[in-house]
Amino acid sequence: MLFNSVGFLIFFPIVVLVFFLVPRRFQYLWLLAASYYFYMSWNPQYVLLLSLSTIATWGGGLFLSRARQQSGARAERAGKWCVAGCVALNLGILFFFKYFTFVTDNIVKLFSVFRIFVNPPAFDVLLPVGISFYTFQALGYLFDVSRGEVAAEKNLLRYALFLSFFPQLVAGPIERSKNLMRQMHEPHAFDFRRVKDGLLLMGWGFFQKLVIADRIAILVNAVYDDCVSYSGLQIGLATVLFAFQIYCDFGGYSDIAVGAARVMGFELTKNFKSPYYAATVSEFWRGWHISLTAWFRDYVYIPLGGSRCGKWKKCRNLLLTFAVSGLWHGAGWNFVAWGGLNGLYQAAGELTGDFRARLRERLRIRTDCGSYRLLQGLVTFALVDFSWLFFRADSFAAALRMLRHGIANVGLFEFFNPDTLLGIDTIVLSEKNFFVLLCSLVLLMAVDYMKKKKVDFKGALARQNIWFRWLVYYGLIFAVLILGIYGPEYDASTFIYFQF
Repeated sequence: MLFNSVGFLIFFPIVVLVFFLVPRRFQYLWLLAASYYFYMSWNPQYVLLLSLSTIATWGGGLFLSRARQQSGARAERAGKWCVAGCVALNLGILFFFKYFTFVTDNIVKLFSVFRIFVNPPAFDVLLPVGISFYTFQALGYLFDVSRGEVAAEKNLLRYALFLSFFPQLVAGPIERSKNLMRQMHEPHAFDFRRVKDGLLLMGWGFFQKLVIADRIAILVNAVYDDCVSYSGLQIGLATVLFAFQIYCDFGGYSDIAVGAARVMGFELTKNFKSPYYAATVSEFWRGWHISLTAWFRDYVYIPLGGSRCGKWKKCRNLLLTFAVSGLWHGAGWNFVAWGGLNGLYQAAGELTGDFRARLRERLRIRTDCGSYRLLQGLVTFALVDFSWLFFRADSFAAALRMLRHGIANVGLFEFFNPDTLLGIDTIVLSEKNFFVLLCSLVLLMAVDYMKKKKVDFKGALARQNIWFRWLVYYGLIFAVLILGIYGPEYDASTFIYFQF
């Protein structure tokens, strides 16, 4: 069941209505039933995998809790074996469904180099929706219990709700037990202001998805599906626009998820903080997919040594963490390259920091002015956007083909041809749609700028007269309904991160 489907527009109001009508001690049971129904609407069989992960990590948490209460090397070893077993089970399931074909294909290619031909078994299985997200959320809970940061949850059904809570089940945010589990034990009463804030955030999420992301997808898909038909500048434009497509697609999903949870009284982790206003790649990652970045920081980067070691080891830790992060996103070398590039950017920044500081001092470059910050932002966006090309391409080889074709077909005179440069006529999107897209992107960046400057937009709106507030609300609704991408000729687009 997609957020941008008619089914969800029927499902969500019913869930909320019943949630506030049932006795508070039964609220979590109703949400659990609704969450499992929501997940089973894709493929009922795969709910067994979710249940297996739930039972295994819940039982593992209880075992760890008891082991921690006992002293001695035997209890410590038992706890480590418990963590290892749960991790092996969960990652084993994830590996089979997501990486088995990728690994066997690469083994076949490697052996063929030495003229050794193998025929491994093939499994044609559908990747369960959200498996990467709920697997990491379950493992995060287990690690927190093993460290003594949270108490083990004794109620299986409450823990099952923590792992399957429908707003964030299939694409995050990846919630930490210390945040969401606590809320599973609290009663939730109807609050008009909170419901209004949640619905407003959901509306903004739908605007990002249906008006911006799905409109950009028409152009980006045309170029990436047939790059040889387009020039280097048009490929560059499509790649720049993909940066905004994936931001509005995933950011829109996150806003809908956070807003839906807020309507019912739950506060989820904020997943984005104006990432494209970042001055460095490190700052970009502090504002992009925050819940996943924090997961890898706490459970991969810091255990490797983090920044507590020498500069070279810190760079190694960055490269390893981001390469693994890239592989988490998809079973392909293009995803590894995407993650590796982002790790490489940060490692290079770490190694050249002193040199760049001396160069700025020698050239007398001021760092406290707006022009310098603008240059930093543009360079950061260019680096991040270059890596997005590998993320969007169908494979690593396809990304290299696009790069070669794009570099070889950059025409100087395209800069003086607005239609070619903007791709109004030659890249599928009509002039009207392109104008709507540009206006929407301006609005998006204005909102992000206000967020970065911590402008209290909701507070300012709340202080306005009621007629103005409702004008804004209805304006947002009609913008989604009128400017959103719909129609029988349009294949409704799923959210990009659902495939991970």
